[in-house]
This record gives sequence, C-alpha cells and structure tokens, in this order.
Amino acid sequence: MATKNDERVLQLKEIIEKKKLELKSVKKFTPLTNCVLDLEGQKYNLNVLQLNDLQILLVRLNMYRISAKELGINLEISGYNIAEWITDIKCKIEIFEYKKKETELKALEAKLDKMLSDEKKTELELDEIATLLN
Repeated sequence: MATKNDERVLQLKEIIEKKKLELKSVKKFTPLTNCVLDLEGQKYNLNVLQLNDLQILLVRLNMYRISAKELGINLEISGYNIAEWITDIKCKIEIFEYKKKETELKALEAKLDKMLSDEKKTELELDEIATLLN
C-alpha cells in the first residue's frame, strides 16, 4: 500500500520529468564560426573553454561590439562578424547551463527514488514489467 510520502515522491518525480522535457528543447550547438577565435594575439577554442572563460570572452567581445557600433565600424575577427562570435559563445554557455540543470535534476530524481517505500518500488517495477509484456 502506498504511503502519503510515496504519493508526494511520485508527484515530485512527475515535476522533474516535465523539467527534463523542457530542457530537451535547448537547441543543439550549430556554430556560425569555426570556433577558433584569435583575439589580441591569443587563440581561444570555444569547444574547450570552461564556462567562466566563455563568460569573460563574451564580455570582452561585447565591449568590442559596442565600440564598433558607436564608431560605425563593421568589425570582423578571425574572419567572422563579431555578432557571430557572440552568438556561438552564448550557445556554448547555454549548453553548460543545460548540463548543470540536467545533473541537478538527475540528483533530485535519485534522492526521490531512495525515499520510496519498498512496497511502492516493487509495485512500480511490476507495473513496468507488465507494460513491457503488453
């Protein structure tokens, strides 16, 4: 027999499933650039930079973008428009955020699984087997 806590755990697991589905809507990384930025004599490979480095690079490029706009210059860096670099970096940052949220949801789901009573776990496993057999 399911306990009150089991029902609450199942409700929370449903919320987690919805949030996981929402995360799947995050677009895949399709770069506009070659992902290798040569800026001020230093090369940056967007595919290997960590979140903090991407954020700092984004801020630096945005400063260039703002200055170029005020000066009426169409600025290209490493063969690509600065807006394309900014778009690629923002997309890479979104992927980091997606992975972080995904990890958090998996951890919460694991905690909830541990909270289910043994009876409810058995019931869910039997339901899963029955579904597979039908």
